[in-house]
Amino acid sequence: MKVLLINGSAKPQGCTARALQEVVCILEEKGVEYEIVNLGGAPVRDCIGCNKCGAVLKNNTCIFDDDIVNTLIAKAKDCDGFVFGTPVYYAHPSGRVLSLLDRMFYAGGRVFKHKPAFAVASARRAGTTASLDVINKYFTIAQMPVASSSYWTMVHGNTPQEVEEDKEGLMTLRNAARNLVWLMECIQAGKEKGIEPPKNESGIRTNFVRA
Repeated sequence: MKVLLINGSAKPQGCTARALQEVVCILEEKGVEYEIVNLGGAPVRDCIGCNKCGAVLKNNTCIFDDDIVNTLIAKAKDCDGFVFGTPVYYAHPSGRVLSLLDRMFYAGGRVFKHKPAFAVASARRAGTTASLDVINKYFTIAQMPVASSSYWTMVHGNTPQEVEEDKEGLMTLRNAARNLVWLMECIQAGKEKGIEPPKNESGIRTNFVRA
């Protein structure tokens, strides 16, 4: 089993990175392979709704090949679980995370389907629950089980050292990581027993409703 962790902060050693490291501790304890990808400070262009990507052609690729989105979609194919981390700015995830998620899930949503995930939000003070809500919507529309925890998966602090002091936040991330591993194990056990994911309906798109 393998987990892909994405750090949506421009700071590879900042508060979000410290939060994800707490998840990594549990993955290592459980013997789960993992990879961390730092988005860094380079801009990530947003989706323009051109309908020329994998959503239409079913090839799991975005037409804008900027060495990040398609690379991550390719990595996701071979992963069993995901953790998306983001700093919180104006009560929402970072812009680069949202651009990444829009393009990854629109072009390559098939590679995430039925695989568990959870989001991590890092803030000095507030805006964390709103940010988690935004990211969780990507998971649920892709039919992904969301690994829950004993509280919301967030940490608080203005520096990595301050995040260290958020003992409850770090505990919550460890619990979420344990639940993520458990979900992956349950899914794997189900596959070994011949239990396949449901084949759901598709193709119906209602643009408006008339009374």
